[in-house]
Amino acid sequence: MNLYICEICGDAYIGVEKPSDCSFCGAKGNFIKLGSEAEPIAEIKTEISELSKKNLLETLTLETKANAIYLCMAGKAKEYQIIKMYKRLAKIELEHAIIATKLLQISMPEIKPEICSDEMLENFKKTIELEDHAVELYKKFAGESAEAHIRKFFGAIMQAEIGHIELIKKYL
Repeated sequence: MNLYICEICGDAYIGVEKPSDCSFCGAKGNFIKLGSEAEPIAEIKTEISELSKKNLLETLTLETKANAIYLCMAGKAKEYQIIKMYKRLAKIELEHAIIATKLLQISMPEIKPEICSDEMLENFKKTIELEDHAVELYKKFAGESAEAHIRKFFGAIMQAEIGHIELIKKYL
């Protein structure tokens, strides 16, 4: 058994082999290191630029909204696997929000419920729309980040959101 730590969220995984993706934040395997080698960005406590603060606050808003809407979608789903998929997506989006609060060194805001459709096809389309928007924003934010660890965060969650799009497209 080995201890692996995600360099994006800082969460640990115990197993024989390194996971292909972080099951907590969705970061790709290249961000997962042996425990002794990991340097999680969520634990870095440094001053960040005003632009990075603005972008992280926008990320926090986007990710908490995605968490709430995916929980709504899970509640409307009829199939067990769709319920579980949306619950997992909600947890991943919440983890992204938690990382943003750590980087900003602020408390988590209250997450308000969101409304979603009763129709799964509409929810799948809305999911792709939300994820596409996130990918474009995070690509922009990564390019604007002066701090390497903030750039790394946006690059990692952008890749995770692309994975979410690929997952949902299988259901369309």
